[in-house]
Amino acid sequence: MSLEIGSKAPAFSAEVNGGQKFKLSDNLGKWLVLYFYPQDDTETCTKQACDFRDNMERITSVGANVVGVSPDGVKSHDKFTSKYDLNFQLIADESKEICNLYGVIGEKSMFGKKYMGVIRTSYIIDPKGEIKMVYNNVQIKGHIDKIIADLETLQS
Repeated sequence: MSLEIGSKAPAFSAEVNGGQKFKLSDNLGKWLVLYFYPQDDTETCTKQACDFRDNMERITSVGANVVGVSPDGVKSHDKFTSKYDLNFQLIADESKEICNLYGVIGEKSMFGKKYMGVIRTSYIIDPKGEIKMVYNNVQIKGHIDKIIADLETLQS
């Protein structure tokens, strides 16, 4: 179950593409779009990442950063970032610790088989580290426009 609006975003530190470290606490003072996705270089995840990439100027113009999280490792993130020229960080959560902290692991179904996996979820976290918006079971079409509109509303 995903986190609720108004709750404190759980703190974490993790490796990101390029071998750097990301700490949620280092982002305090800024708006953050933290999005969780199942897997690098799959059709829907690629569309989502490229949508963030293509709209990064719009997102940063409303004062927000974007960071993606998936269970893929740093090498996979490096290839994914390079292949699609992504302009934001991707967190490697191979242990799914962060995914569990944010409540984005759930039952999924593919070809009639049920399994546990990452449910596509996005959060807007304010400069104080509080969750201001939660988007569960994200549909890619229109998602970025909704995030930008919500960021503008939240900041006014």
